[in-house]
Amino acid sequence: QVQLVESGGGLVQPGGSLRLSCAASGFTFSIYAMSWYRQAPGKERELVATITSPGGSTNYADSVKGRFTISRDNAKNTVSLQMNSLKPDDTAVYYCNAQRRWFTYWGQGTQVTVSS
Repeated sequence: QVQLVESGGGLVQPGGSLRLSCAASGFTFSIYAMSWYRQAPGKERELVATITSPGGSTNYADSVKGRFTISRDNAKNTVSLQMNSLKPDDTAVYYCNAQRRWFTYWGQGTQVTVSS
């Protein structure tokens, strides 16, 4: 049974930091590209960051470049998103995604709220 379980969301003040984690199971994690998406109220889901495997190449949305860092640990089947200098516009539900060819899996999401 495939599972992607996100954690680490919460309420943070503007300028603060959060670290999201996603624990994967039920598939061969090391051969899947892993991504974080987010969806704000009334908006479409958007890609935030991707990390490939093997190689670990990363790609980021322009809106988060220089502030967010995606990383993965293939030994622990986890992917993380370090979010710094958070802004109110970063408020959204953040989803973990695994993709390889025509296979794609989603987590349930974790809420991130940036507000004073």
